[in-house]
Amino acid sequence: MTARGKFILALLILSIAVAGGLKWWERLKPGARPAPTTVAPGSAAAPSATASATLKAADFIEPLTACPLLPPAAAYIPKDNTFDVELSEYPGYSGLIVANGGLEPNENSFFFRRHGFKLRIKLSEEESWPALNTGRIAASATTVDVLTAYCRNFQVIAPVQIAFSRGADGLVVRKDIRRINDLKGRTLVTSQFTEADFFIRYLAQETGLAVHMLKTPAERADPNKVNLLFAVDAFAAGDIFLKELQSGGQRLAGCVTWAPKTTEIVEASKGEATLLTTNKNLLIVADILVVNKGLAQANPKFVAGMVEGVLEGNRLVRDNAAAHLDVIAKAFKWDREKARIELAKVHLSNLPENLAFYSGAIDAAGSFNGIYSSAILAYGSLIDQPVDAERYMEPSHLKALQAAGAFAGQQVAIAPIRTTGGGALEGDPLLTKDIRFLFEPNSAKLDLNHKANMTALDSIKRLLQVSPGSTILLRGHVDNAMIDSFRKQGGDAFVRQMALRAMELSKTRAAEIRTVLINRLQVQAVRLETVGRGWEEPLAGADAEQNRRVEVQWFTVE
Repeated sequence: MTARGKFILALLILSIAVAGGLKWWERLKPGARPAPTTVAPGSAAAPSATASATLKAADFIEPLTACPLLPPAAAYIPKDNTFDVELSEYPGYSGLIVANGGLEPNENSFFFRRHGFKLRIKLSEEESWPALNTGRIAASATTVDVLTAYCRNFQVIAPVQIAFSRGADGLVVRKDIRRINDLKGRTLVTSQFTEADFFIRYLAQETGLAVHMLKTPAERADPNKVNLLFAVDAFAAGDIFLKELQSGGQRLAGCVTWAPKTTEIVEASKGEATLLTTNKNLLIVADILVVNKGLAQANPKFVAGMVEGVLEGNRLVRDNAAAHLDVIAKAFKWDREKARIELAKVHLSNLPENLAFYSGAIDAAGSFNGIYSSAILAYGSLIDQPVDAERYMEPSHLKALQAAGAFAGQQVAIAPIRTTGGGALEGDPLLTKDIRFLFEPNSAKLDLNHKANMTALDSIKRLLQVSPGSTILLRGHVDNAMIDSFRKQGGDAFVRQMALRAMELSKTRAAEIRTVLINRLQVQAVRLETVGRGWEEPLAGADAEQNRRVEVQWFTVE
């Protein structure tokens, strides 16, 4: 049994003794991309060849219903002027490794030459949060969304954004699923309280769908929600879904997992599965440095050095990645070509991008507070002791570098990654959502004094902010409640006449929303398109008020 296998087995036994079920200790460190697991046919973890009813409960873990606990906090104390940092095998951390000249502490590193301390970097896929909280390591890295899951237990600060993941997380689904809306009443498998879990919860939230957690595959799915089952990690989730496809089962509609498992499933499915979306152009998975809070309070100079070192290492890799491929490849035990390929999956953040990320001024990606707030909303009642993002945000060292004129000339440079030549509105939207805007009586003028209208406008702008290159199609609708009355007044000819007026009104109202987004919220005009549908597409079972709506279709770049 591997060291990690022994670790998980020991903690599984402990968690069963304490709480009667698998708990948070087995979770992989968020951002980790472990080697794919394989399951032998006929083994305890492999579904049989019959339909989905044969999915085994042993393949899944019971979800947590509250914030996981961490051991009591203590300050990290360095030895011999050397600080311990733990990271996972992930290209987003390449800049930090380059700044250190590798994994081992040395006097040639940027940290020693500039700030007088050494780093000992350990790569591990085991959960590091207990060690970080109790002061056994000085710092680590995670994603913003993960901070929300630990509520008041996690005693760390987040002084710098390291990178954005660009394509490492993805949603693989059956071929008949064309958009997130199609997941209503369906069941996915993923890994709880990881960025994969947040990824699907965020998309469901933006679609207007609630999430329902299932304890076992035998539990009945909620027909009005996105249903989630949980595996021990996101790679295991991918294996479970693939075997379900291959066995002919219908219980699972897809999985949320990590690369390269995303593409492996699609290739092995023989056309039965498709990669619906990734976070390549949906920048809500933001990697951040997290530092033991006791250490940060006692030694702010260490934090300042870490922040500058991350930014300097990122600069070196961004400016000339080829010059540093050997250091990166050696640290991760890759070859140069794999290092080059993996680096293309991340965006290493610079100083102005960090300042915009922390202030909320970034226009082409998620901000710290925006992602954090989205995660709080997405997890809902699971976050039973929520805290504000300000508990973790510590941008003072970034501001000090700005004031000192460091990294002069750098600019925000986050752009969409395009892999196809198609237009923005070709194909299906990633998701659609219906919003009822309140217009002034008998007009197409939007009531800007109404709070609900402004909230809806902000929600549209946020979609464009977190996804570079994405486009919104505003489809205007009016209600069809008066059709019978029109027919009585003037027959079918009058109905056709009023249908044209309804079409024009719906188009004018959609155009009004577009104008307000451009003029009031500074949204780029080229990212907004409109169409009027009149009363041609009423919602099934909806009343007249619900049909006076604007449908927002979100087309992301893939």
